[in-house]
Amino acid sequence: MSDTTFGPSSAPRTHAMRSMTELLASMRFAIALLTVICIASVIGTVLKQHEPAVNYVNQFGPFWADVFLALKLNAVYSAWWFLVILGFLVVSTSLCIARHAPKYLADLRTYKEDIREKSLQAFHHKASAELAAETPEAAARRVGQQLVAKGWKVRLQQRQTPAGDGWMVAAKAGAANKLGYIAAHSAIVLVCLGGLLDGDLVVRAQMWFGGKTPYAGSGLISEVKPEHRLSERNPTFRGNLVVAEGTQSGTAILSQSDGVLLQELPFAVELKKFIVEHYSTGMPKLFASEIVIHDRATGEATPARVEVNHPVSYRGIEIYQSSFDDGGSEVHLRARPMAPGAEPFDVQGVIGGSTRLTHSGSGEGMTLEFTGLRVLNVENFGDTGASGSGADVRKVDLRESIESRLGAGNKTVSKRELRNVGPSITYKLRDAAGQAREFHNFMLPVDTGDGQPMYLLGVRETPAEPFRYLRVPVDAEGGMDGFLRMRLALADPQMRELAVRRYAAAAVDGARPELAEQLAQSAGRALALFAGAIDEPAAAGGRPRGGLQAISDFMEANVPEDERNRASEVLVRILNGALFELAQITRERAGLAPLPQNGATQAFMTQAVLSLSDAQAYPVPLAFELRDFKQVQASVFQVARAPGKNVVYLGCALLIIGVFAMLYVRERRVWVWLAPQDAGARATMALSTNRKTLDADREFAQLTTQLIGTSPHGGAS
Repeated sequence: MSDTTFGPSSAPRTHAMRSMTELLASMRFAIALLTVICIASVIGTVLKQHEPAVNYVNQFGPFWADVFLALKLNAVYSAWWFLVILGFLVVSTSLCIARHAPKYLADLRTYKEDIREKSLQAFHHKASAELAAETPEAAARRVGQQLVAKGWKVRLQQRQTPAGDGWMVAAKAGAANKLGYIAAHSAIVLVCLGGLLDGDLVVRAQMWFGGKTPYAGSGLISEVKPEHRLSERNPTFRGNLVVAEGTQSGTAILSQSDGVLLQELPFAVELKKFIVEHYSTGMPKLFASEIVIHDRATGEATPARVEVNHPVSYRGIEIYQSSFDDGGSEVHLRARPMAPGAEPFDVQGVIGGSTRLTHSGSGEGMTLEFTGLRVLNVENFGDTGASGSGADVRKVDLRESIESRLGAGNKTVSKRELRNVGPSITYKLRDAAGQAREFHNFMLPVDTGDGQPMYLLGVRETPAEPFRYLRVPVDAEGGMDGFLRMRLALADPQMRELAVRRYAAAAVDGARPELAEQLAQSAGRALALFAGAIDEPAAAGGRPRGGLQAISDFMEANVPEDERNRASEVLVRILNGALFELAQITRERAGLAPLPQNGATQAFMTQAVLSLSDAQAYPVPLAFELRDFKQVQASVFQVARAPGKNVVYLGCALLIIGVFAMLYVRERRVWVWLAPQDAGARATMALSTNRKTLDADREFAQLTTQLIGTSPHGGAS
């Protein structure tokens, strides 16, 4: 009854299992898995891994960001499908080894001395000869000794024939070729197992079966609950450890796609000093950290130095120098009003922190976030090559042109003049609705080469955009106060009126009051247009357009095209004169000496006109100037416990040995059948090899000559 009930269903099940095993152990299946793994590795190399989701949205858009996150392309090497493929590859390769290794190992122990004489005639390499002076036994022992002397492994077999006793000499060499196959395939298994051990598989298992969940909030590390922490006995992990100068930390952060996990370490790392050296281009040349490792179990303090490519190992955990960051530098900023209604004030903060601000005029609340401090900013002020045109042969230096393209790889056609422009501060201003703009302001004025130093005030709406810089000219006292006084005075109708009257009085003879009045009206309208105080025309969004763009729009709307060039020259001259008087009035009220009539004043006024025009688009009423700072650096370490590392190293060694054995070691077998004939022996010889090469032809020719005294062609049949 048992056979009747289960027999029919067990046969298909056995056949299905056999088919599944054949598929898993097939070479095509393994190659397909390797191809998918290679493609996934390329994706993981090109696409930045473990970035915040908003970064993918900014770079690729919402649709593709959702696709990448759904497919776990932001964490390829820890994705479930990647681990499944890796597991199948291990199973496939292991089955392949299990199927073929016993046969190969058995083949290593056999000499195949039972082969028939007729079978030797089927080999490509074969030869025969008459040995009249030797008996089969003596010839067999001589041939065996000669092969052993050449490094062959030999076995002799005596056979009974109708004519008497014959002897078979069976020899083999290059057996390492078979071992190379086993070593290479075993290497694949070991490398994959090492990757699984050092990957996120163990961490994922603790999340699935140990109740661990990623932490998606913010706050102090000490306040994170135990379900978000991994034990210091965790067998494998890889995370980041951020330590500021003068502090210590013993909790690493493991980034996950939906948050972070905290990994407790059996020690704490104290950063005594962080050292960074730079190239002339401003790029970092050396990261080094002087640290002290405090063992939590024994209390022992161990000093060490961590550099890039020179990690420190302690209690089975490797400490790598990954990068550096700000460790909470203290900054002192000065708020400078860019629009009426704001007052200057000082504010202090720490990089990474924030403070609450309230606009004194409108009462609008804002949050000032201190996001970054850069002490070193190296920029290229060299010749861009625009002046040298190849169209004029008198400007072409053939020797310089050739030398600029030869020699060192860092040569460029344009000359480079690298200059450190000093510290800069990056901050964000976030409104009550949560919308933020990012700002990047330099502490010191920058001379761009035109002789007029300028403060650079950068702003951008989103991180995906480049910074747009407002250039503020440096006044006679070396600051930006002169420009800011002009900016505020330009928005004051009374100040504009006073500047216009002074300009008209200085430009027109007092005997002609009617001409002075006309000039004052023209100057007043030009200054009002420039200040954005006239509603015609309006910019997009309902804001009055000011600056030079308002002057241009006015000319296009009210002046015939054939008269615009002459009228614009006159209007710009009037505007410059009125702005100069406005600057003199602001200096007079500030208790400063008037500006002299010289080239420095002209350069300042030229840039001030352009800056006042651009300042119309500055989106906030305050600009924060970096006045002082106290830098505190932090070192970013990568801490890893990688038990699979040694497994991977062993796999790599086996892979090198296996590939070398398979490519450069040829397996060869030689048979010499010595049959009795009259008073001597007749020799039949054959050679087999796993690869047909010219070396095999030459070797067989040498062996036939030395062993049986003939050439393979002369005796071949």
